[in-house]
Amino acid sequence: MSPQEQQSILTIALLAGFADGHKADSEREAIRRMADSLGQEDAGAGLPRLYQDVLLKRVSLATATSSLQDAGQRQLAYEMAVCVCDADGRQSELERAFLAELKTHLKLDPTAAAAFEREADAIVDAAEKAVPVAVPAAVAAAPVVAASVAAGVDLDKSILNYALLNGALELLPQSWASMAIIPLQVKMVYAIGKAHGVELDQGHIREFIAAVGVGLTSQYLEQFGRKLLGGLLGKVAGRAIGGIGGAATGMAFSFATTYALGQVAKRYYAGGRVMSTALLQETFQDLLGPAKQMQAQYLPQIRQKAATLDAGQIMQMVRGGV
Repeated sequence: MSPQEQQSILTIALLAGFADGHKADSEREAIRRMADSLGQEDAGAGLPRLYQDVLLKRVSLATATSSLQDAGQRQLAYEMAVCVCDADGRQSELERAFLAELKTHLKLDPTAAAAFEREADAIVDAAEKAVPVAVPAAVAAAPVVAASVAAGVDLDKSILNYALLNGALELLPQSWASMAIIPLQVKMVYAIGKAHGVELDQGHIREFIAAVGVGLTSQYLEQFGRKLLGGLLGKVAGRAIGGIGGAATGMAFSFATTYALGQVAKRYYAGGRVMSTALLQETFQDLLGPAKQMQAQYLPQIRQKAATLDAGQIMQMVRGGV
């Protein structure tokens, strides 16, 4: 894949990230940081400019898709866009309209596009069933009870398991694999809250994750960007690109993000939910450094787990336990 083709696919992914038209300032900032971070790497040198072009509407969908002539590349661009639109939950009307327009420009094979849409919808459905979309107001407003960690919930072990799994998902070449990372983070925070007597719903959990400073859309964009620029993501002309644990995937960044998020959640709910947004973000950043060091330590286990995962297992983990 040429640098121009990579840039075109990244542009489409960024356009998808802003397709809903109402990204919060915190999410915009997270996407900007992602672009700057990947822009420091040789292959991603143009990404900060692409981010500005998309934000200021200096690039169109027609222009971004015009350089993608290969059917595999066009399918990959569509899959990435679907995943980015699904990052923060069910697609909005604006996102559905964006994807319909994208599909028209890309002239996709209807069978391949429909097959991927079914896979993406299945993960969204499973995620919604795994954690309540909403809880009754009386339950949500109930006072926090004493933590029930002693009742057999080993939260540190659970957080580590979630981190290992999400690190492994990031190493898989299939574009649908990264779709499970945020639902699993949501499940992890839900379990931590429940262990401390707090009944959470998806809206609260997603707000908590955003307050910590972990962008939902930006997470997907970073994962896809690293895979694409490293030559690991997807298939082109029927040929799988890269392999698990290749040089381009030296670290599974989702391990550190998930581990630090879990540890912040544990402190937050154990402490009665009194930490300010500023303190949540400071605590997360303080924990992220050590988590990245752990990531290097656990990389052999992450790679081993990645080698054993398949679609059925991942769906089961989103629905059930980890």
